[in-house]
Amino acid sequence: MEFRNQHSIYLQIADYICEEILCHVWKAYDKIPSVRELAVQVEVNPNTVVRTYGYLEGQGVIYKERGLGYFVAKNGYGQALKLKKELFLREHLPIVFKSMDLMDMSLNDLQNLYKNYKKQIRGNKNEK
Repeated sequence: MEFRNQHSIYLQIADYICEEILCHVWKAYDKIPSVRELAVQVEVNPNTVVRTYGYLEGQGVIYKERGLGYFVAKNGYGQALKLKKELFLREHLPIVFKSMDLMDMSLNDLQNLYKNYKKQIRGNKNEK
């Protein structure tokens, strides 16, 4: 995993976990990697993963079963979606709007680009 300098590593790992849930890699009640497993996978200190799991547990995305590990919460998908939307609205959308303004793009331009993107994604899924 490549980390961006401007964001805390534990939040970037949380974002990765939310993406895995939103992509249905991990579903409600699925066991997620242990602290040690994920630390090795993303090449960070286990304490960073502990912080990530604590954050996600506090947000209702995951829960801990003593002695068994961490699992995706019943409404983990909804909570992950909420977190991703908040991040997008707070950090990404202002950049998109600024870029659109600089390039004199309208919302209609963006809407057409998005429609083409969705068609392309659907086409790629049907090819598999």
